[in-house]
Amino acid sequence: MGAVKTKRMPRAVREQQMLDAAVRIFGQRGYMAASMDEIAELAGVSKPLVYLYLNSKEDLFTACIRREATALTAAVRAGVRQGLPADRQLWDGLRAFFAHTAEHPDGWSVLHLQARTHGEPFAAEVAAMRTEIVAFVTRLVAVAAREAHRDPGLPEHEVAGLAEALVGAAESLAAWANATPGVTARQAAATLMNFAWSGLGDLMRGHMWAPPADES
Repeated sequence: MGAVKTKRMPRAVREQQMLDAAVRIFGQRGYMAASMDEIAELAGVSKPLVYLYLNSKEDLFTACIRREATALTAAVRAGVRQGLPADRQLWDGLRAFFAHTAEHPDGWSVLHLQARTHGEPFAAEVAAMRTEIVAFVTRLVAVAAREAHRDPGLPEHEVAGLAEALVGAAESLAAWANATPGVTARQAAATLMNFAWSGLGDLMRGHMWAPPADES
């Protein structure tokens, strides 16, 4: 009787296994310190196989960024339920964001810390993800604000600036929450809602803050 042959793992599954290992190593050790040897060892494959599938360290890192960015944007979109009041939609989106970054701290480290500090093309990959999230938040704020105080002429730059500030605050708060023991995704989302919603709530009621008249 011949030896029983083991079934080969499908390429897609093996590749995801490599990406899982790479995200963990890149996220914890940093791009420069990470080695292909330790990524291959953690993935349970040979280093030549990693190069065969993903070409180079740079291509592997880019693949990690793209996968983690896609997963994060999908989580935020899936977390927002259409048809709810604006504050509930924002709350759901923030909670989904903080839940995902808390559940995938190495992935968030890759996106928020590593990719941004090692130049192009890595920074461009993260910028594309951020642009998509900012656009999503911009639409949410714009529709809610304009409907709330019936102002179809609300300046685009006002809405875009609010969305940019909100996303920036969420990014910083996620990094802080992941580094602070005991902070849950719900608590992080509530913190940002308490910080942002008083201002957004006034905007949606048509009460906009203005600089003092004696200042240029």
